[in-house]
Amino acid sequence: MDYLLLISGFILLIKGADFFVSGSSSVAKLLKVPSIVIGLTVVAFGTSMPELSVSVTAALLGNNDLAVSNVLGSNIFNLLVVLGCCAVIHPVETEESLLRKEFPFSIFISVILLLLNADFSIMKVLNGKETFVLGRLGGALFLVLFAVFLIATVKSALISRQEQKESDEDYEVMSPLKSGIFIISGLAGIVLGGDLVVDSACNIAVYLGLSQTFIGLTIVALGTSLPELVTSMVAAGKGENDLAVGNVVGSNIFNILLILGISSVITPIHLDVTAVYDTVILIAASMIVYVASLSKRKIERKEGIVFLLFYALFFVYILLR
Repeated sequence: MDYLLLISGFILLIKGADFFVSGSSSVAKLLKVPSIVIGLTVVAFGTSMPELSVSVTAALLGNNDLAVSNVLGSNIFNLLVVLGCCAVIHPVETEESLLRKEFPFSIFISVILLLLNADFSIMKVLNGKETFVLGRLGGALFLVLFAVFLIATVKSALISRQEQKESDEDYEVMSPLKSGIFIISGLAGIVLGGDLVVDSACNIAVYLGLSQTFIGLTIVALGTSLPELVTSMVAAGKGENDLAVGNVVGSNIFNILLILGISSVITPIHLDVTAVYDTVILIAASMIVYVASLSKRKIERKEGIVFLLFYALFFVYILLR
């Protein structure tokens, strides 16, 4: 039964992502804003809903150490697997504004997360036996930074909208009602499909005797990142590269600032040193992808393959530790 639910979940994810991308692209054109802005906001928020649901539920149950492993695992997956798969399908061009503002901002907040996770103490990290806490003050800081990010993105959208109005371009788009139906039905398919995939995959993993820690860092993180993966791959296949890259960068920002912000404000998150190591891996992955994006203002197929190989090494590392 779990195998049937797993297949059904994937079908819902794929069809939901197809509808969601079509509706979101149409809204971008209706509002006369760049697709990347929609990717950084509407699409990023929609595809981050599974992570939000899992992490906030865990926080309310007082088990929110899962929140950090889920976010770190999801963000690493987004960078290496989602962008890697998109680049393999079609070379992914990156907007200059994204490389100048949002991508560096995502690296900046990852560094802040590292400092908070490590309690600003190198000696505690080197000791390897210490416990760490991501407290309410750190969570509040993340929520403030999230508000700043949203305000800056909205301002950028308004400026871009004015510029596109002045250029007086014509667009072939769906009606507002049809666009809304596509977004809502697509998002419903993504969320329901993601839930089915995660639940059935966890059941299968338990049946196969895999540990809960391994499940949290890999299967749950992978499962909650499936919306980003499928949505970005569908967007890349349709030539909506801005939507694909904006979705990944936006989702990573949402995951750290909104999800960890809310989770740690609800209940301080207690961590061990492996969470600090995983945060270092996230920063390293971010820098690798950022440098690759800067080289030719696009991520080529060979670089996408390298990203996937890096993720395979990370997966083996988690399996063995």
